[in-house]
Amino acid sequence: MSDNEKSIKLTIREIVIRGTIIAIIVTIPSLAAFVITWVFLDDFISGAFSGLIVHLIALIFAWKISKKLLVKK
Repeated sequence: MSDNEKSIKLTIREIVIRGTIIAIIVTIPSLAAFVITWVFLDDFISGAFSGLIVHLIALIFAWKISKKLLVKK
């Protein structure tokens, strides 16, 4: 293989920055859904359930985003 065909590895700093972005994408919407539901409905269980649903949806999006972010061409 020539040097151009070899994949270049990500540095630790790039991995940390990209991982932090993905963590923010996952946590902020789920926490917001939990707090908003808890405040408006005044029910902890429904807030936790809505936060869980939003968290799982955000995990799916983060998984798709991470495939594009964590690959260096």
